[in-house]
Amino acid sequence: MNILKFHNDEDFIQTGANLIVSLLQSNPKAVLGLATGSSPVGVYAKLVEMHNKGLVSFSKAASYNLDEYVGLPVDHPQSYRSFMNEHLFNHVDIDLARTHVPNGNAADLDAECLAYDKMLEDNGPVDLQILGIGSNGHIGFNEPDASLNSGTHVVDLLEETLEANARFFDKLEDVPRQAVTMGIGGILKARQIVLLVRGEEKAEAVRNALEGPITTQCPASLLQSHPNVVVLLDEGAGKWLK
Repeated sequence: MNILKFHNDEDFIQTGANLIVSLLQSNPKAVLGLATGSSPVGVYAKLVEMHNKGLVSFSKAASYNLDEYVGLPVDHPQSYRSFMNEHLFNHVDIDLARTHVPNGNAADLDAECLAYDKMLEDNGPVDLQILGIGSNGHIGFNEPDASLNSGTHVVDLLEETLEANARFFDKLEDVPRQAVTMGIGGILKARQIVLLVRGEEKAEAVRNALEGPITTQCPASLLQSHPNVVVLLDEGAGKWLK
């Protein structure tokens, strides 16, 4: 792993954006794996800024998001489709028909999961996968468990995840209790993975993921098995690393 710690947000954000811009400049048809959450927001804003300056085009690229809540209307402000539209897609020249987010409102969620994996298989692999990490070590919505699903699947969100995400909703009861998420196997098929982590509340998860044993109880620890991972950390997130 290539682990980089940053003393200020601007360098963190610019480095993350540069990795994506460099890929698109060398491979305009690149397949991007995208994540939501607080850590990538600044990177997406920087990508919009660089696009507006003529430094990068998304016109031939495709994207696949990691996950989506189950049962949340697609136009709900906290749906991950809405998040991506608001923070990136509506502000760059990407073809929305080539942006993919799991359908958490599908009548048959199992069929939706199989269809999503088939799209990834037919159009992938993902060239660069953006990831964040949960305070319990989850990536995507792959929660700690005795075993982990390889493919896209429906997951019951743990109470700690619901509580962490409650800040985006009016109250805890409004947070969807399930999500559709790309599986660990799908994530690890990406050619390159960029893990973005900000905040000292993530420091323990970062230490467990990067320096602890590889275990399904910390799903992010499986990133240690991938040959091409770049980790971008702010000072708080990286404070417990040796």
